[in-house]
Amino acid sequence: MDNTLYVGLSRQMTLRRELDIVANNIANANTTGFKVESLMVGEQPMAPATTFGAPAPVKFVLDRGVARDFGQGGLSRTDSPFDLGLEGQGFFKVSTPQGERYTRDGHFRMDDLGKLTTQDGKPVLDEGGGEITIDPEKGAVLVARDGTVSQGSDRIGKVGVVRFDSLSVLEKTGDNLYKNTSNLQPATASDTLVRQGMLEGSNVNTIAEMTHMLEVTRAYESMAKMMDNSADLSSRSITRLGRVQ
Repeated sequence: MDNTLYVGLSRQMTLRRELDIVANNIANANTTGFKVESLMVGEQPMAPATTFGAPAPVKFVLDRGVARDFGQGGLSRTDSPFDLGLEGQGFFKVSTPQGERYTRDGHFRMDDLGKLTTQDGKPVLDEGGGEITIDPEKGAVLVARDGTVSQGSDRIGKVGVVRFDSLSVLEKTGDNLYKNTSNLQPATASDTLVRQGMLEGSNVNTIAEMTHMLEVTRAYESMAKMMDNSADLSSRSITRLGRVQ
């Protein structure tokens, strides 16, 4: 294998990874609170496969990870008292068996014990890290824009909404949840508004992602054609050299 094939293969690997990410974005275009992702690529200088007229070092394409756009998604009205949408930078706190997690998905419900939970039963935490329990007999649940939960004149608690100075510390764990990979604790997101009866949609631009998918597919096909041409050229060169000898 010569340098052209090595470099081409490294680029194909990143294009395939990029195609998977774009497809995932499109698949989650209607997922509550989903944040669009993109692939970060870079160059990795390496020693050339051959030294006959080749530059040194040869620059291969490297997958440097996934970037995530935490930009605000559109808010849509549902009128469900347990649906909460966030306006501004911030995350709800959720308790899981693996520890505290964070989410922008405010599609909550009340379980059989009166606890405010996610759709799959994970408790939503208040500002102090405790669970929020609702009494169905006390009437309608009201959530103020600062996250305060009340029933009539009774204050039940306050939904915990936090922010991170660096969003790069957040890692996806599945179920639209993130975990904090750093030792730094998040701060209270006092400027973020909680909108009751509304949900934040995905910030995926479907048309842009479909266009990007076509671009990635064409780039992959072009790279495959270039590699085929290079391999064919090498094969013909070897054949001709054999005839001269």
